[in-house]
Amino acid sequence: MVTFADRLKEEIEYLGLTRKELAYKADVKKRALDMYLGSQNSMPPADVAVRLAKALNVTVEYLVTGEKYVSTQQPQKQSEIEQNLKKVSKETQQFLETTIQLFAKYENKS
Repeated sequence: MVTFADRLKEEIEYLGLTRKELAYKADVKKRALDMYLGSQNSMPPADVAVRLAKALNVTVEYLVTGEKYVSTQQPQKQSEIEQNLKKVSKETQQFLETTIQLFAKYENKS
C-alpha cells in the first residue's frame, strides 16, 4: 500500500529537492518532515499537510489518498522546469521535448 510518506518521497525526488529545502519551502521543521517521511507512518496536522502540498505543487488530497485532482484553473506559479525552458532556444526546447517523448515511450514499453 502506498502511503503519505511514499507519495511525499516521490514528489521530493521528482522535484529534485532535498528534505532541508522542502522543510524551508513549507515552513516545517526538518525534524518534523523526517518524522512524516519515516517508517512510523506519521501524518502531519492539516495545516502542515497544506503547506507541504503547496511547496510540492500538488494537492493535499493527492498526498493523503493518491488520487489526483484535476484543476480547471491555471497554476499560479510556473515550475522551475518551465521557467528554465523559456530561457533556452526554440531548437533546444524542441530537442528536449522529443527526448522526453522518447523516454516516455521507452518507459511505457517496460
